[in-house]
Amino acid sequence: MRVPLSWLRELVEINIQVESLAERLSMAGFEVESIEDLSINTKGVVVGYVENVDSHPNADKLNVCRINVGQGDLLQIVCGASNIRESIYVPIALPGSFLPIKNLNIKKSSLRGVESNGMVCSLEELGLEDESKGIAILDELFTNKMNPGDNISKLFGLDEIILDLAITAN
Repeated sequence: MRVPLSWLRELVEINIQVESLAERLSMAGFEVESIEDLSINTKGVVVGYVENVDSHPNADKLNVCRINVGQGDLLQIVCGASNIRESIYVPIALPGSFLPIKNLNIKKSSLRGVESNGMVCSLEELGLEDESKGIAILDELFTNKMNPGDNISKLFGLDEIILDLAITAN
C-alpha cells in the first residue's frame, strides 16, 4: 500500500527523518518496501516568466529568451521549442540541476555562439508525460497564481514522499 508521508503527518506527529520512520514502521510490523521522493525529477526546476524572445542570430530554429526566475537579473536561455513566446510561465531547469528522466545535467553553455543559462522544459523532460510536443506552458495547465522562482514540485503536487508498505497477514 502506498502511503503519502503528508497523510501520516495528518494523523500523528512525526519529528524524525523518513528513513528512521521507515525503520520504526518495519519494526512494528509494517514492512516498508520502498521510499519514493516524487520531487526527484523536478529538483532544481522553477517557474520562469518569459519576458523577451528574439531570434537566434546564428540559427533559424533557435530563439534567445530572457526569463525571470525570481533571482533579480533575467536569465538568458537559448530555446528551440516552436511554442516559446513572450508573457508565459514555463518550467526552467537551472544550471546545476539534473533531469533524471533524460539523464541530463543542466549547465551554462554556448549554443551557436550565444550563452545559455538553463533549459526551458517540456512535461516529458520532467517525467510527467511520455511524449511532449514543445515546452510546457504553465498558464495553460494551471489557473492558480504563479511567481517566478516558485518550486515546480509544489505546483504539480510532487513535493511528497511516498512510503510503500507491505501489508502482512497478521
